Amino acid sequence: MLAARFADGTLLLGIVLLIAVEAALLLFLWYARGIGLAPRAWVGNLVSGALLMMAVRAALLDQPWILVAFWLLGALFAHLLDGFARWGVRPGHPSEGPTTD
Repeated sequence: MLAARFADGTLLLGIVLLIAVEAALLLFLWYARGIGLAPRAWVGNLVSGALLMMAVRAALLDQPWILVAFWLLGALFAHLLDGFARWGVRPGHPSEGPTTD
């Protein structure tokens, strides 16, 4: 039964749906309650994961290669944006230059 759900792609759509529910809950906690992580800290990770699930689904359903490549390219783009958002100079890092204490 589980193998059939995996083979027809519904299991992967369920995972994508759970990712969307998680994102909605995290957004609610951040904006309505003021608790949790800022969306910038997790949105790239969730988006790239969801797009990877869609790429696997497209491959399992033997959809055209261009569609698989589309999902993979989207996941790469989300992953790179997430990495660039996290990249930065931390206070006290040697790349800041000498301090004038």
